Amino acid sequence: MEQVNLSASHNNDWALFLPAVSSFYISGLGKQRKGEQYFDPARIPAQFNGDVEKLNFLNSKEGLYYYKWGLYSAGHANLDTTKDDASESIIREREQGTFMLGDSGGFQILKGQWPADWKDPNCPRAMIKRKAVLNWMDTYMDYGMCLDIPSQSLTTFGMKDKNGNSLHGISTIEEAITATHINNEYFIKNRNGNCKFLNVLQGRNHGQSEDWYNEMKKYCDPNIYPDNHFNGWAFGGQNKIDVHLMLTRMVDIIHDGLLVEGKHDLIHCLGTSILEYAVLFTDIQKAIRKYHNPTLSISFDCASPFLATANGQVYWANRLEDNDKWSYRMAKCVDDKKYAADTRMFRDAVVQDGYFNEFIDSPIISRMQINDVCHYGPKDANKIGKIGRTSWDSFAYALLMGHNVYMHLTAVQEANRQYDSGNF
Repeated sequence: MEQVNLSASHNNDWALFLPAVSSFYISGLGKQRKGEQYFDPARIPAQFNGDVEKLNFLNSKEGLYYYKWGLYSAGHANLDTTKDDASESIIREREQGTFMLGDSGGFQILKGQWPADWKDPNCPRAMIKRKAVLNWMDTYMDYGMCLDIPSQSLTTFGMKDKNGNSLHGISTIEEAITATHINNEYFIKNRNGNCKFLNVLQGRNHGQSEDWYNEMKKYCDPNIYPDNHFNGWAFGGQNKIDVHLMLTRMVDIIHDGLLVEGKHDLIHCLGTSILEYAVLFTDIQKAIRKYHNPTLSISFDCASPFLATANGQVYWANRLEDNDKWSYRMAKCVDDKKYAADTRMFRDAVVQDGYFNEFIDSPIISRMQINDVCHYGPKDANKIGKIGRTSWDSFAYALLMGHNVYMHLTAVQEANRQYDSGNF
């Protein structure tokens, strides 16, 4: 069976979906390709020819399917670029011609995972992380987000350590804006030009969005920063899901001369999985290309295929009927130790045994048996020597993540294909 080339089936007229790649997914694959037996070779399906690299969709030669675009977060990455890291090799050593957009890790700040007083320009801990994120972006990413502080709820702003101290120093959206200014100024002054940067817009409502834009728009202005201005925009918060607000912001950006061909050629919408938005973004992209910037691309991402697997779910079909809600159909996947010795193909087993009425194959599922997922039998101990409740091991998760990504990608492409054909 030949490789499925989803890069070739993407039409350049369409908005571009970027899978937000899981660190778990790339870690196991990366270690295996570097000679570490992270996965037991006996676990690899026979039709993979013993090669876990078959799950690497960024590999145009060995992946079971090929898709050359993705997003990876600095918040999940090893930011030390001075040392080799096998678990990061899928990203660090990806082949020429692939594209990776770097998320900056702003959510890690709000979650307290990068503790510092981010509104203080002289805070040493914030500066260490700020430098590391910029260096990582400049080393490995094609485009990257500025290190923004997302405009989350006051509950998130109020996160404290066990001593009652703020984990990030942010208590209001005004302080989030101050901290983002500090980070932007540092990126503007210290970027080396290898990575193009997006000016991230936040805000929980129209008023906050407008305030944020007016505060941050200067960083994309070639008149103010002729040599090192940011190269496009990223829409976060309410900007990415409220279509009225999104279009208002785009009109402002165009009116202010900050969506110029060759200078600002990418708009990214953060964390958007609604299938109908795939064609909405395509329509917006076509309109902007026709009337303003012919080289503009709109991209969007989500981590749903990976999160679904982590929650025990599998994509079993995609639905794009006229006059009905479009959806990725996902449901709880089979997890039963009775299948540990069952060699039926996965799709055949789950349909025959009534788990699903139908199940759409992927290049991964079509090469898997049911016991490739339900690996542990009733008396089998797991990696830590215990008999657990689940029949899944870590490789089962990797297999299903690869399948779920494929299903999500094909749904987005089919939505655009159907829309182009006038079937809706």
